[in-house]
Amino acid sequence: MEGRIVSNSPVIGKSSRKVTIRDVARVAGVSTATVSATLTGSAPVSAPLMERVRAAVAEVGYRPDAIARSLRRGETRMLGLLLADITNPFTTAVVHAVEAAAHASGYTLMLCNSDEDPAKERTYLDLLRTHRADGVMLMPVGFGRDYGQQIRRTLDVPAVLVDRTIPGLPLDAVTVDGRTGTREAVGHLATLGHRRIAILSGPAGVSASDERVTGYRAALDEAGIAFDPSLVRDGAFRQDPARAATLELLRAAEPPTALFACNNLMAIGMMRAVAEMGLDCPRDLSVACFDDFDWAEAFQPRLTTVAQPTDAIGGQAVALLLGRLGEAAAPGLRHIVLPPRLIVRDSCAPPPRARRCA
Repeated sequence: MEGRIVSNSPVIGKSSRKVTIRDVARVAGVSTATVSATLTGSAPVSAPLMERVRAAVAEVGYRPDAIARSLRRGETRMLGLLLADITNPFTTAVVHAVEAAAHASGYTLMLCNSDEDPAKERTYLDLLRTHRADGVMLMPVGFGRDYGQQIRRTLDVPAVLVDRTIPGLPLDAVTVDGRTGTREAVGHLATLGHRRIAILSGPAGVSASDERVTGYRAALDEAGIAFDPSLVRDGAFRQDPARAATLELLRAAEPPTALFACNNLMAIGMMRAVAEMGLDCPRDLSVACFDDFDWAEAFQPRLTTVAQPTDAIGGQAVALLLGRLGEAAAPGLRHIVLPPRLIVRDSCAPPPRARRCA
């Protein structure tokens, strides 16, 4: 005959000490093996015993140690995502997609931000290793073969590169075709009649920046426009450097009639500089940027952008990483290159016949 469970101990569930599986077993009047089998489903347990164990768990307030249990299984069901710059709207959109894909697959996400700083990046990679992340998705901030070898020595779990690639680092990757996206946007400006088109790039050597500069040069070649290195400025993928670079360009003896920023943060800095110069866009100056974001529609005029498929980037990154964690990982490296999309809005128009900048 089964009766309700009664505990004569006022300590269990009220003490500051950690409640253990042994406490559950004592209150339920069963072995610890029965408790474990009930909680994990690792062995068959009769319905009456399962009821007694569950009632005891509720009475004593037992909470399974998920981390310890996962480590015994050799996994934590946690993935790491190390970002280059969490303030970038593109990055936060990718985070949303990664988290959704990870959650749907039964994984939690540990989020880190290197802030484009290689030293912080190494610190967070060590942290992810300490917390035993099953795998890591990395937006790398450095470049060069030595950098790739350093990252490789730090990583001891499967990893996937996101948005950027690194020479000498044999990892799966998900990126967007930055060359084509930039070529189409700059080509659009050239089609409108612009011949002095400036570009705000990221740091030389970073794959995403280099690809977009390559696309810029390809568009100039296709339009029969001579390349002018003075129209290429490093905006460091940040607002303030981009603002300063834009002001230099617009104050030059022969300023550009069109500007292209290689990411959305630089686009914001670019637009701040345009406003400071008192220029009307697109009457005085046409502008466009890589990365679409909500504010692009809020700007006056609405910005012409190259949109990246952030949902696909996040979903593919998680899929590649889980594939490496599976028992039947695909042989060879996989590099998924997703297509961008040019969105033409109001910020581009034919160039003025003449313009002077103070």
